[in-house]
Amino acid sequence: MAPTGEAPLRGTSLWQDALRRLRRNRLAMAGAVVVVLLCLVAIFADVLAPYPYTKTNFGRLNEAPSRDYPLGTDQLGRDLLSRMIYGARISMLVGLGAQVVIVLIGVPIGALSGYLGGRVDLFLTRLIDVMYAFPRLLFVILVMSALGAGLTNIFIAIGLTGWVGIARQTRAQVLGLKAQEFVEGARALGAGSGRLLGRHILPNALTPIVVLVTFGIPEAIFTEAALSFIGVGINPPTPSWGQMVGEGQQYLRSYWHLCVFPSIAIAVTMLSFTFLGDGVRDALDPKLK
Repeated sequence: MAPTGEAPLRGTSLWQDALRRLRRNRLAMAGAVVVVLLCLVAIFADVLAPYPYTKTNFGRLNEAPSRDYPLGTDQLGRDLLSRMIYGARISMLVGLGAQVVIVLIGVPIGALSGYLGGRVDLFLTRLIDVMYAFPRLLFVILVMSALGAGLTNIFIAIGLTGWVGIARQTRAQVLGLKAQEFVEGARALGAGSGRLLGRHILPNALTPIVVLVTFGIPEAIFTEAALSFIGVGINPPTPSWGQMVGEGQQYLRSYWHLCVFPSIAIAVTMLSFTFLGDGVRDALDPKLK
């Protein structure tokens, strides 16, 4: 009879085994804790913010951090802490929402390209290569200039330009999996193309897709910050960390808090997602099992 300590290791799935390894990664868990806290701040921003993000106090303009305003006030007398809390909501929405659009575009294109092959694969591969040749940030700025500023347009712009990596990875996974014996066995039993892709191939191709999505979230947040910094992102007065950095950078020497605190928020968010992404990648790597 096997020792008691070995029993949980038998019969565990890939995801259970990956979760166990992820829990052992301290940096990844620290990043996950920060990400969860940011999500909670974004969800409960209306409750956590001391003031409405549009409330002005012209008697206390550009005030340094104080007891009444822990992070100070901006050039219109608005509470910087409240605006940063609401800015977390924008960042989380952009990071998660943009990845949904990217997955909905990239995964079907990559799956069809790898599964059908032939002329379809040639056409879609050339399309992916053309999209990959464009500098992504410049392409996003071009799309935003055409569509105009706004949260929905940011989803569209990032989605239209960010699906290439996931499409290429999905195609590579499908090409390798469609020749496997379990797929041939399902085909011999009469499974159609839709069932083969949906039930047998794509579920086994999820590991690299999950890793790419995890790393794509901070990239989308940084893209939104860059767009808002140059004035083509979120429409004022809705707060965005990048927008706050752009508005405060000209006052950096006089009123440092306007630029420093939003910059720290962006850096901490991206670092946390990066640590979590590294942990997820290592946890899902079969070589480390």
